[in-house]
Amino acid sequence: MSDVKIVAASIVNFLKKQLESDTLSVDSRESVEVGIQCIETAFELGPEDVTKGLDLEQLVRQQRGRTEQTPDCAEAEKLKNEGNELMKAERHREALEKYTRAIELVPTNAVYFCNRAAAHFKLGEHEAAIADCTAALALQPDYGKAHGRLGLALTALDRHREARAAYARAVQLEPDNESYKQNLRLTDERLAQHGEPGPLDLGGLLHNPALLNMATEMLADPNMQNLISGLMSNTSANTGNGAGAGGMSALLEAGQALAQHMQAANPDLVEQLRRQIRPPGPGGNNAPQ
Repeated sequence: MSDVKIVAASIVNFLKKQLESDTLSVDSRESVEVGIQCIETAFELGPEDVTKGLDLEQLVRQQRGRTEQTPDCAEAEKLKNEGNELMKAERHREALEKYTRAIELVPTNAVYFCNRAAAHFKLGEHEAAIADCTAALALQPDYGKAHGRLGLALTALDRHREARAAYARAVQLEPDNESYKQNLRLTDERLAQHGEPGPLDLGGLLHNPALLNMATEMLADPNMQNLISGLMSNTSANTGNGAGAGGMSALLEAGQALAQHMQAANPDLVEQLRRQIRPPGPGGNNAPQ
């Protein structure tokens, strides 16, 4: 689709939004409708072409915002870049001062807070780093780097469970970042060494091919189908009066049958699930060194 058609489609989209509002008089609405038809005909726009138009109002707001942000934003960006160079030179205190001045000029930029958090971390000021990461995330909740740096500061203070949550969010936002994934794995190991089970990764379980294949095979097994059907019938019969002894017995029977089927079909997968739900305690290969 050519640039000219995109512009025309954008105008048509804008005009259609005006028709949806209550701001136009009857005569004005008729004029707008005629204008839409003329533009669509002149530029040979079909329904699919119109959907590719841009949001003109949003573009105007963005342009106006960029115009209104100078000159403080330009100075703040200059200070940030100077701070970045100082960080490379390991002049962390000077870098922190640059980031602080940038924040004073533009306190709504999450990057400045996140960069200052890195300076605080290098200086061993971990509580201050946490505060800056928190401020950055208040401005930009989906800022992966801020979550990652928050995890580092929390780890430095041995707040590993909080750090794990920060790393997990960073990995979710940037799944290709190996550093975040490595930090998450190390944090899980630390939690396991202290006998603290990490959160159950339901997303990972649901996307585990071996587990999905096993579930498909189990559902195709006539014996398992009969068991599930009987369980559902028993549960329905006890609705309103609690599951009762019969319902509880059926639940236990179903659980035992599922466990036996899984153990027989794929013992390695069962052991993997056990480790995830209940990580090894002290002793063995996972004991603290």
